[in-house]
Amino acid sequence: MSHDTDRTTRTARTARTTPTATSVRPRAGAPGRARAVTLAVVLTAELMNALDGSVVYTALPSIAADTGASTAALQWIDAAYVLTFALGLITGGRLGDLYGRRRIFLGGTAVFTLASLLCGIASGPDLLIAARVLQGAAAAVMVPQVLATLHVTFDEGSRAKAFGLYGTVMSLGSVIGPVLGGVLTEADLFGLGWRPVFLINLPIGIAAVVLGRRFLPESHDRTAGGLDPLGMFLSALGLLLITLPLTMGGEHGWPVWTFAAMAVGLLVLAGFLMQQRTKMRKDGSPLVVLSLFTGRAFSAGLATQLAFGLLSGVFFLSWVLFLQNGLGLTPGQTAIGFVAASLGEMGGAWLAMSLVARYGRAVPQAGALLAAAALCGYHHLIATEGAGMGTVPAAAPMLAVGLGLGMIGAPLADLTLGKVSHRYAGSASGLFNTGTQLGIALGTALTTLVFFTHITAGTRGPAVGTAFADSLWYVIGTLLAMWALMLLLPRRTRTD
Repeated sequence: MSHDTDRTTRTARTARTTPTATSVRPRAGAPGRARAVTLAVVLTAELMNALDGSVVYTALPSIAADTGASTAALQWIDAAYVLTFALGLITGGRLGDLYGRRRIFLGGTAVFTLASLLCGIASGPDLLIAARVLQGAAAAVMVPQVLATLHVTFDEGSRAKAFGLYGTVMSLGSVIGPVLGGVLTEADLFGLGWRPVFLINLPIGIAAVVLGRRFLPESHDRTAGGLDPLGMFLSALGLLLITLPLTMGGEHGWPVWTFAAMAVGLLVLAGFLMQQRTKMRKDGSPLVVLSLFTGRAFSAGLATQLAFGLLSGVFFLSWVLFLQNGLGLTPGQTAIGFVAASLGEMGGAWLAMSLVARYGRAVPQAGALLAAAALCGYHHLIATEGAGMGTVPAAAPMLAVGLGLGMIGAPLADLTLGKVSHRYAGSASGLFNTGTQLGIALGTALTTLVFFTHITAGTRGPAVGTAFADSLWYVIGTLLAMWALMLLLPRRTRTD
């Protein structure tokens, strides 16, 4: 009898100490404090990425004057970051699953900080472009670990708020970026001109690494195999052949090669999917876990996030051109509109975080309808006021638009990834972020069709207002399509 008891005790002890498929090792500090610092560290990293994707816009004229960069070089200063980031997200997410999300996050953040330093001390456009490539690659490794770490660190009760803050930071970063870039450039801190746009990342990145080493939990998929080099190559090649024409095509008048490249890119991605199925059957360690797409919430959420990125790409570029070229507002007056949008998004995110656990998908659906209604009102305002609209009437509707967008962006990550297995958290996060980047690239490209149909980039006056008003119908249509897609998301996130 005692022999059986000892064996039972040993079995129970083994069950308690054997790692699960995804093992999470807590770091030093009280659990509540450690989780709060974890949240602050990873969201700071996400904010750095969100800002760096857009902060450079308003600094480009100063960069050109200081470095002698050509128009093509200026375009690549932006595109080098965006393209490298988009291409590496899937691989970056899987690296965290395989080798530890804390380890990969800290490495990516350290390299991102170093690349920011190189950007800030670049003496010419060539070095700046190379540093932006390194910065984008580091962000592709760093960013997927943010959602993955939140997913495995927070329980179901607190995960919705953590994901809501993530969505808020991601949205606000892209909106505030151009404003911050303009402020830092005009301030000319220490006589450095545009360079603080990048150098501001140094203290933030160093703090994230130092605090992350102490407080971030380590987690990874202990059942995973090795890397999938062929899958990495095919996914990057396919995305490159699609995103490069979308990013560069509009500037060159959409030559034939852009459409040919996108067609080949789709074929390469089809081949990638076939290779992933074969890889799964062979050793069970593909780059992308295709079984994720069998989950209705994940597939619908990914499609919704893609549409959300597309909407952002179309709307914000057209809106800025409308404010400055259509209404003749200064960059400072335009910033008022961004502030209004940011305040609205923060309010929408707070509202969504307090309601999503009980009402689930109804919250972002209400946000989509609110944003669509506000844009309908904006269209009417433009039609009645025209080019005589002042700064306040042009900015005020963005409070309601931002409120609706915040109600969408804040809970979408939780509704999409909430039921994903911890072992695939990195892969799922990489796909979620890739959907965002592809959507923004596609939306920016579509401005050629929905905004620049009857005007050129240098057009000023009432014609710009008319073009912007017409483009709003496409944005409203996208919001309604998102409302329909969100019918497939969970009705609620709170367990009974």
